[in-house]
Amino acid sequence: MREAFLKLDSVLVIIPVRNEAATIAGVVENLQALGLGHIRVVDNGSSDASAQIADRCGAEVLYEPTAGYGQACWRGLQSMPPAIRWVLFCDGDGSDDLDGLSELLARCPQFDLVLGNRAATAAGRAALTAAQQVGNRLATGLIWLGWGYRYRDLGPLRLIRRSALERVGMRDRGFGWTVEMQVRAIECGLRICELPVAYFPRRGGESKISGTLGGSLRAGVVILSTLGRLYGRRLWPLKS
Repeated sequence: MREAFLKLDSVLVIIPVRNEAATIAGVVENLQALGLGHIRVVDNGSSDASAQIADRCGAEVLYEPTAGYGQACWRGLQSMPPAIRWVLFCDGDGSDDLDGLSELLARCPQFDLVLGNRAATAAGRAALTAAQQVGNRLATGLIWLGWGYRYRDLGPLRLIRRSALERVGMRDRGFGWTVEMQVRAIECGLRICELPVAYFPRRGGESKISGTLGGSLRAGVVILSTLGRLYGRRLWPLKS
């Protein structure tokens, strides 16, 4: 039986960070103000005080020395309390519109995966770099061609049901984490919802992906190779 409404103490927030000392306190405090108390900050090799600041703000801090967005997310999923039923992923750089999170949380009981769609708002489109916009269109277009489902964004702000996440069986440990989750959601028949959210330029630190042309190109290659691997697994499941 599905829940009639979402209990906030059943949500675990996972925030991968690397050198987000300027912004992580605001992110954690905004989440706490919304009533979210289970917050895990996964420090992925910071050379600044990100972990110490998060700890002072009341977040649970985990350490993952192996670099990789997916690696940090995976570390955050380990040893979850039994009461957790939902996992919220968000960034620690202040770019996610946490004011719009209440709408995402309200939709959870009817869905298995609820995604923030940055491309659906003027603020979101304005904050996305040209490389991000092109990459989004290419990746979502390829997902539509390969799997027949039209996503609008590959944004970081997302809520997934714990039981659904177990079915998805995430393998990626790098920047392909988000696209793998969305493709596997289709393959597993999850109930998916995308909702408009604002998005802002990062409020501190340096981007590891979109801040440079090289980073954007590397991210694009990772996303395309991830889609290729997933499509190959779909065609030849016994060889994957």
